[in-house]
Amino acid sequence: MKRSKPVGFDNEKYLKEQTAAILKRVKMFRDKLYLEFGGKILYDYHAARVLPGFDPNIKMRLLQKLKKKIDVILCIYAGDIERNKIRADFGITYDADAFKTIDDFRNWGIDITAVVITRYEKQPAAKAFKNKLERRGVKVYLHYPTLGYPENVDLIVSDEGYGKNQHIVTTQPIVVVTGPGPGSGKLGTCLSNLYHDHKKGIEGGYAKFETFPVWDIPLEHKLNIAYEAATVDLKDKNMIDTHHFDVYKKRTVNYNRDIDAFPLLKKILEKITGNDPVYRSPTDMGVNRISAGIIDDSSISEASHQEIIRRYLRCAVEYAVGLSEKDTLELADELMIKTGAKPEDRACVKPARKAAREAERSGKGNEGFFCGAAIELPDGTVLTGKNSPLMHASSSLILNATKHLAGLPDNMFLLPQSLIDSVNHLKKDILDRKMVSLDVDETLIVLSVSALFNPAAQMAMQQLKHLAGCEVHLTHIPTPGDEAGWRKLKVNLTCDPLHSTKSLFVG
Repeated sequence: MKRSKPVGFDNEKYLKEQTAAILKRVKMFRDKLYLEFGGKILYDYHAARVLPGFDPNIKMRLLQKLKKKIDVILCIYAGDIERNKIRADFGITYDADAFKTIDDFRNWGIDITAVVITRYEKQPAAKAFKNKLERRGVKVYLHYPTLGYPENVDLIVSDEGYGKNQHIVTTQPIVVVTGPGPGSGKLGTCLSNLYHDHKKGIEGGYAKFETFPVWDIPLEHKLNIAYEAATVDLKDKNMIDTHHFDVYKKRTVNYNRDIDAFPLLKKILEKITGNDPVYRSPTDMGVNRISAGIIDDSSISEASHQEIIRRYLRCAVEYAVGLSEKDTLELADELMIKTGAKPEDRACVKPARKAAREAERSGKGNEGFFCGAAIELPDGTVLTGKNSPLMHASSSLILNATKHLAGLPDNMFLLPQSLIDSVNHLKKDILDRKMVSLDVDETLIVLSVSALFNPAAQMAMQQLKHLAGCEVHLTHIPTPGDEAGWRKLKVNLTCDPLHSTKSLFVG
């Protein structure tokens, strides 16, 4: 009997209220509203994980409803292009993500009006990125580091400050400003264009569409704590908006950077417009009706609890491979303690570790290492896999899971030995690779070949799509081939911060 996942979020209710809130905000300004989109417009998988039922593309559906009223500006920080910063959920660089975003918007029937390279200082990679876009017909603007920022407001709001940036031509009453990840320069782009607009007699305003933290639920709600867990690398901290409380005597939630930056932002807006700003707090600036879609608080609390664990495990791995500092891991650990969360609260963690111990007892590991993997299927069933000289634990797990979903016997072989031997021969004897056991990427290819002549393999392959959204845990850090394969399958992957080999390079 299949167990359906609890639904805690109503997309249609949220869509209706969020659209109305944006249109109401537009009416506050005579000519134009610059709407900064915090977080991800497309593929917001964090929101989908913590809000069961949330459509990760609901914000694109919202923009489709408004598409006759919007221009879209895509910002990317030149420094992120230069250092090849990676978007973790897709495993691609930020500049590649910009190309993907433009294509994705087009697929939704919305054109990107312009791309802005922010804090441009003639970085060679940023210049090449600009050339690529312009030669494909995309309008690109350059914005430079702002002189006087953040102390000298008079210099910031001048021809030597925002005035040095190119004015982005827009024609619609709503200008959506987005970008890959934090620090992409969205706010600076909004303010710079407001400056140029006001010099031309165009009266506009600014607002922020940020999904998290949720301003009108308690500070200590796990949904808000999960946001902190997701941004520990940025040292973001949820706080009561003191500016809002001082004016309205109401407790609302915001985060430290927006609260700290508000007095400066208020001065800049006042300097640009020549008027007293309409906002009295960071909360006032926000247009966020996410709480309107919450229909089951208990399921959202549990989903957020699980996300806090996932984020902690990711931090532990990033620390183990040198991508983050110890203080980041310590912050993630503090949030685990604060919420009483433990890795073992994740249903697939203990079974994965048990599978690794079983592999060790059998002595059938690979290069002296014994790895385990486990998956929690939508019906609550937990299955495991372990490594062997033939395949990685992840590969074994995928075959076990697809056989279970297809109703095939557990002892049935899906991959003929001849195919496995052929791949091993290629890797070891021809390509001179050290590791010859099949990783996930290779296993998926071999499974697809086997499906051509094996009906059971065909049945199993058809089940791969049902792994999307499943919870998976590995006892060791995945190899590049494992990680790439799991990403394609769209599972929620975590692992223990242990290396699966003594080799420093795994190819």
